[in-house]
Amino acid sequence: MKDYYTSKTILITGGAQGIGKGIAQAFARAGAQVIITDIDQEAGQEAQEWLQNQELQVEFIACDVSEEEQVVALMEQVGQKYSQLDALINNAGIANPDVGPLQDLSISSFDKVIAVNLRGPLLCTKYALPLLQKATHPAILNISSTRAFMSEPNTFPYSASKGGLEALTHSLAVSLTKPRIRVNAIAPGWIEVGPWEKESKRYEPNHREQDKEQHPVGRVGLPEDIAEAALFLCSDKAGFITGQSLTIDGGMTVKMIYS
Repeated sequence: MKDYYTSKTILITGGAQGIGKGIAQAFARAGAQVIITDIDQEAGQEAQEWLQNQELQVEFIACDVSEEEQVVALMEQVGQKYSQLDALINNAGIANPDVGPLQDLSISSFDKVIAVNLRGPLLCTKYALPLLQKATHPAILNISSTRAFMSEPNTFPYSASKGGLEALTHSLAVSLTKPRIRVNAIAPGWIEVGPWEKESKRYEPNHREQDKEQHPVGRVGLPEDIAEAALFLCSDKAGFITGQSLTIDGGMTVKMIYS
């Protein structure tokens, strides 16, 4: 992929930690100029320094993707420095699925999750369009979740937001055909992000055997697993793929479990 991404510009929201940070590293290693945006300025500056120390082309710009004015300013800043966007990766999200019983749910907290996880990708896509339209093979990738298709109890905001993101993906794919912008999604399962958090939140994973064995591949996922698929889906090798969602969960969602 290195030859393909040389001189390409990639914008990754929520790119300062976790899956987003892993995706940022993968694209930068492939030769792209990567812009990461995140609401957490501490994490963003730390990620930028960490990646630049690897001699990678990475820039951090702070942004709350749920705020329209900030998204407009972000895209203006990107446009002033770069001639185009070759790919937009909508990864930013609030990931605290369990919010407790429905009767105790704060509607404002529900609205906040929807604003970041669903409204954010729509805003970023809308205001990135002029930059994406300048690219030869533009792509949008939404990072969804297997919780769009299945749930644990009390995960209403997160599951609803990711289900909406799946629908937004295929809606955008059939809407952004002139110019032809491909739009796909990745639905990760259990991805261990402990080592990919900012320093003040970082932890070493400690998975039980039963955690590993509930995955047919025998392990929990890593950010690298998502990053490799992202590299493919945003490249011309995936030129005949649009409106699709790729589940990457080690087979967890196809394994029947009886209790």
